[in-house]
Amino acid sequence: MTRVQRLFRIGWVFCKYRLDTFLPLSELPAPLKLFFLFAPWHLFPKGRIDRGDRLRLALEELGPVFVKFGQILSTRRDLLPDDMAMALRRLQDDVPPFPSKVAQAIIEESLGQPVSQLFAEFSPDPMASASVAQVHAATMLDGRRVVVKVIRPGIERVIRQDLALMYLMAGLLERYWSEGRRLHPVEVVADYENTIYDELDLQREGANASQLRRNFENSSLIYIPAIDWDYTAQRVLVMERIHGIPIADTDALRRANVDMKVLAEKGVEIFFTQVFRDSFFHADMHPGNIFVDASNPSDPLYIAVDFGIVGTLAQDDLSYLARNLLAFFRRDYRQVAELHIQSGWVPADTRVNEFEAAIRTVCEPIFERPLKDISFGHFLLRLFQTARRFNMEVQPQLVLLQKTLLNVEGLGRQLYPELDLWSTAQPYLENWMRKRIGPSGLYQVLQSRLPSWLEQSPEMPQLVHDALVQLRNAGLQAQEQQTTAAENRAAARRSDRRWRRLTIAVALVAVAWLGAEDELLPLAQEMPYYGWAMLAVAGWLVGRGSR
Repeated sequence: MTRVQRLFRIGWVFCKYRLDTFLPLSELPAPLKLFFLFAPWHLFPKGRIDRGDRLRLALEELGPVFVKFGQILSTRRDLLPDDMAMALRRLQDDVPPFPSKVAQAIIEESLGQPVSQLFAEFSPDPMASASVAQVHAATMLDGRRVVVKVIRPGIERVIRQDLALMYLMAGLLERYWSEGRRLHPVEVVADYENTIYDELDLQREGANASQLRRNFENSSLIYIPAIDWDYTAQRVLVMERIHGIPIADTDALRRANVDMKVLAEKGVEIFFTQVFRDSFFHADMHPGNIFVDASNPSDPLYIAVDFGIVGTLAQDDLSYLARNLLAFFRRDYRQVAELHIQSGWVPADTRVNEFEAAIRTVCEPIFERPLKDISFGHFLLRLFQTARRFNMEVQPQLVLLQKTLLNVEGLGRQLYPELDLWSTAQPYLENWMRKRIGPSGLYQVLQSRLPSWLEQSPEMPQLVHDALVQLRNAGLQAQEQQTTAAENRAAARRSDRRWRRLTIAVALVAVAWLGAEDELLPLAQEMPYYGWAMLAVAGWLVGRGSR
């Protein structure tokens, strides 16, 4: 299927499910309003399907890229009505499955043995089915209970087509939209391309899970299941089976007497721990991937699955981000503005006072208010308007982090709407900054780098000698360049003087010659030295000018 065919396919699905009914026609420009009012999809009846199910079915039919978008929307109760958010929840783990025989064929091809020899038991009916893969329950030959994750067949082709279309649209936006260059849509799509293709490699997902498991070993915050590497390949992953309550099932959590406040606060702490302590975070934390161990209701434990998408940050970005957040929590809007300028996130010629006032206007209304009283949709809209006004550029490396933060905030809104996100996060960030810039942080840096410094120490004298030689040579070269430049300037001055003298000499010769003509001729005869004197001076000047 070509990009044009894919575009027509999207248009067909748009018409089929009457997605035009979700558009705010009254707010559109007049030409677009006329187009949507008389567009051909009005020939399609709306049917009796609820609007939330229409949107869900459309996203399912369009494929994994659109399903991912729906998964994010499903957590945004501040952006969507409840009926639509509830319908989109099914996208988290209830996408239509592909046939079990196909799944078994992929397993056997990847692991090189029949399913009957790999497992003591294998359930043909999938436990869950998502946009990229589906999961089957199984029992290993040694009795361990596991889950087997299998990549959907043909998914690479669909993703490739959608990405090609996204690149086309991003390129057009960047070229023809006034805001395109500031928002870097092509870079954002490229970053998403890397993310989605990483998700198709289950060996990479297994490696991500192993890293997270080490980071949170014996943690009271979150549990990461173990990977069975002997039965894991690019398209198949075998992982320890976990048991817990889906985090989206708030009724079941309450029946289990789970402390929802503690659960919500732990979710915030997990996010900041992954980002700032480890710089390695689970970036697909939608409700379908999170469970809760309620065996100790007063101290519940998160359980995470699906590690296909993880994020990392460079140390510079991490430092700027932490300092920005801390200044934000302390309402030090001046520092927030200065940090944005220092980091290059806004142009260097931005007026700090104006930027500070704009940030204060956007942020001040949301402090000291619980999540249930904050309209993040309105807040994000105001934030984007401020970014546009000050030419703030989108940072592609932070897009994945922003997506994860939206997921975490959405979970917190579902679990404990009274949660004060700011007061929960601020102590953790302050403690992290103290450790980073205090004696313990310095000790950790020395501890990690001292072995390499000691290893390089025997070579230091030679390295210092080579550096000094290079500096001396650079100095000599600079001196030679200065001398050459000075000589060139002197030669230019001499040439200028030569041309001036030649010009004066020519003028004197001309005057001397004219003095012997016509009405001046008698004067020249009476004073014969007049012309000869001028010619003598001209000859002297010509002689000087040739030097």
